Amino acid sequence: MGLLTRTTETAPCEITISHRFDELSAHCKFLNGAVVHPGDTVEVDGPELMAPYGQVVSDTRTATITRASALERFWTRKTGDFEFMELCEFSFSEEVMS
Repeated sequence: MGLLTRTTETAPCEITISHRFDELSAHCKFLNGAVVHPGDTVEVDGPELMAPYGQVVSDTRTATITRASALERFWTRKTGDFEFMELCEFSFSEEVMS
């Protein structure tokens, strides 16, 4: 990992998609123990995987991990908290909730 250069690697992974009433999620577990760090990106290879309502679907695929450069990793760590706030939704109203 250089100051301005990115590297890529491939890793086998298990994709689990849940589409149930109590859970809507997608998880990627690397089977070789690879770890994703701040600023890294992961792209799972293969066709789109859909789970019908009420089911959980799993498949084994290959993922391409693009490692962030040292500068990108530093920037992501320093600005990540600000980007997190974009996910929050705040609502202020005079109405009392019961």
